[in-house]
Amino acid sequence: MAIMEHAYYASFGYQVTSFYAASSRYGTPEELKYMIDVAHKHGLYVLLDVVHSHASKNVQDGLNQFDGTNSCFFHDGSRGEHSLWDSRLFNYMEYEVLRFLLSNLRWWHDEYSFDGYRFDGVTSMLYHSRGIGEGFSGDYNEYFGLNVDTDAIIYLALANQMLRNQNKEVITIAEDVSGMPTLCRPVSEGGIGFDYRLGMAIPDKWIEYLKEKTDDEWEMGNIVHTLTNRRWKEDTVAYAESHDQALVGDKTIAFWLMDKEMYTHMSTLSEPSIIIDRGLSLHKMIRLITHSLGGEAYLNFMGNEFGHPEWLDFPRVGNNDSYHYARRQWNLVDDDP
Repeated sequence: MAIMEHAYYASFGYQVTSFYAASSRYGTPEELKYMIDVAHKHGLYVLLDVVHSHASKNVQDGLNQFDGTNSCFFHDGSRGEHSLWDSRLFNYMEYEVLRFLLSNLRWWHDEYSFDGYRFDGVTSMLYHSRGIGEGFSGDYNEYFGLNVDTDAIIYLALANQMLRNQNKEVITIAEDVSGMPTLCRPVSEGGIGFDYRLGMAIPDKWIEYLKEKTDDEWEMGNIVHTLTNRRWKEDTVAYAESHDQALVGDKTIAFWLMDKEMYTHMSTLSEPSIIIDRGLSLHKMIRLITHSLGGEAYLNFMGNEFGHPEWLDFPRVGNNDSYHYARRQWNLVDDDP
């Protein structure tokens, strides 16, 4: 995540300014290549978070007004701006835009040897409404009506087909909450070609339960329905929490379950705590049932695999643009208690 260069730290890397540059925040391009090589030596696949759904509005260091107009890479007018993200939206009808984005995928593959790609904001690409305010009930008119952005669908199918031609083992994942049919079926079947979609309703359900219900009020039927509600023969990546829930003005699952007790009772030197014991048990149960029923792959949110007695936050006006909490306490790994 956040590998493509971006100016605004608090965007998590989703307001890209330079699509062909690895962010200098984390090291040099050579160091990124070294990390990927080491991962490959250990038999690990490395997936890149790709943001081809929109781009930063920055003019000085981004694509916006690249030729002095609003419509070089993007749609002009309201169709070219995302009202919630405050960013520019690509015009997938233009041949040069397709060349730019497809070449971008090819470049990351050739230059860095990434094994797969997680496409961000796919729901925004699929619909003229950008999915804003839509519940997506499952009515097929929602997926095959005039609201569907056919040009974006063609681009995504082209991207998946090109990546398959480059590497038959490539993995592609779509961040889509709408449930678009055939999103994860091969292009040869008339599908869009992704291998997996993210099960975005699952972490939303867990955070809803943690915020609004005590654990003795949890409805197993409702939980199981959410975990198993996916399209037949279209694979899903299940996950219990992500940055969307844990960082954007909210708390991790561990913090919802144990809260301030984490500061005082997570150490082996601490007095026993029923809150910690119950919280850890429920945390394990949440992950177990999500892993078991939620899909064909599982995503672990960084840091939720160990007791982390500190909240996370990104630099923003509310904390005086502080980076103090924009980190994980990896030092705890070396702390015996």
